[in-house]
Amino acid sequence: MTTATAGAPVVTSEQGNWFQRAFGALVTNVEQAVLGKQHIVRLALTCLVSEGHLLLEDYPGTGKTSLAKAIANSVQGSNSRIQFTPDLLPSDVTGVTIYDQRTGQFSFHGGPIFATIVLADEINRASPKTQSALLEVMEENRVTVDGTPHPVGRPFMVIATQNPIEQAGTYRLPEAQLDRFLMKTSLGYPDHASTVALLASAATRDRAAGVGNVITTSAITQMSRLADQVHVDPAILGYISQLAHESRQLRQVRLGLSVRGCLAYVRVAKTWALADGRSFVVPDDVKELAIPVMSHRLLLDAEAEFSGVSVEDVIGQLLSRVRPPTSRGA
Repeated sequence: MTTATAGAPVVTSEQGNWFQRAFGALVTNVEQAVLGKQHIVRLALTCLVSEGHLLLEDYPGTGKTSLAKAIANSVQGSNSRIQFTPDLLPSDVTGVTIYDQRTGQFSFHGGPIFATIVLADEINRASPKTQSALLEVMEENRVTVDGTPHPVGRPFMVIATQNPIEQAGTYRLPEAQLDRFLMKTSLGYPDHASTVALLASAATRDRAAGVGNVITTSAITQMSRLADQVHVDPAILGYISQLAHESRQLRQVRLGLSVRGCLAYVRVAKTWALADGRSFVVPDDVKELAIPVMSHRLLLDAEAEFSGVSVEDVIGQLLSRVRPPTSRGA
C-alpha cells in the first residue's frame, strides 16, 4: 500500500513541497540549540504541528529547556517556564482575577500558561491538584477562572518534563492527564561528537537565544490544516483500531490505548507522513510512531512491573501480534 485511494481529498504536490521545506527548516533551526537529536526534534515539531503536547521523561541537564525555547523562537512565538514544586498552586499556573479599586471592576491576570510554548518543568513534583490545572487547557486551549473562559491562542504546546518515578518527591501523573499528551519521548544524553561540539562552545550560555525565527505562528496553523488533509486509508484506520483493541487484551497491561489515543495516533501519523513528503499514511508510519504515542498510555500491572517488563517490550509484542495491512481497505 504505497498510494492514496483514488478520488480521496489529498494535499497537492505544491502544498506538500511547501510543508516539507518548512518542516525541514524548522528541524534544522531547532537543531542549532539541541545538537545530535534530530529524531527527537522531529517528534517535538510533529507534536506542535499536530496541535498536541509532549511529555519528556529525562534527567536534569539534557537540554529540555533549550528545546522549548528554540521551538518558540523558531515560530516567532512566546515561551514560558513553570517550575513545578510541591507548594505550587493552580492559580500560579492559570492566573488570577484581581479587584481593581480604581475601576471598581475585576480584571484577569493571566499566568505563565499563556504562551506559545510552555515548559512545565518537573511536572510530577507538583501535587495532583496543581497538575490538574493543566487538564482543561491541554484539551480545549483555554482556562476557566471564576467561571470565565480565557483562550490561550494557537499554536499552543505544553512540553512537560518529569523525573523518573523512582526519584524522591515525585507524584505519578493521573491517567487522564497522561492521555492528554500526544507523545512521550526522552532527549537522553548527546553522543560523543555532539558533546565535544557543546563543550567547544561553552562560552555560549544560552544556545537557544541565538535561534532566530524561520516561520510565523500563522504558518504553523496553516501547516496543521494541511496535515489534517493527509489521506489515511481505511485499512490503516483498522490497523490502529486493532492495535488499540489488542493492547487492552494483553495480560501485562491494566490500561490499554484509549479512543483519544487512537485519534492522537492518526493525527501524528498524518503530520509525520507529510513531513516525509507523502500525502498519505503508510503502515511504517504507524509502526515508527508506536513507542512515542503508546508508551505513556499503556499502563502495566504491578506483576509485570515487578518482573521488570518494560512498556517498550509490550509495544514490540503488540506490533508483532497485529499484522499491518498489505492492501487498501474497502
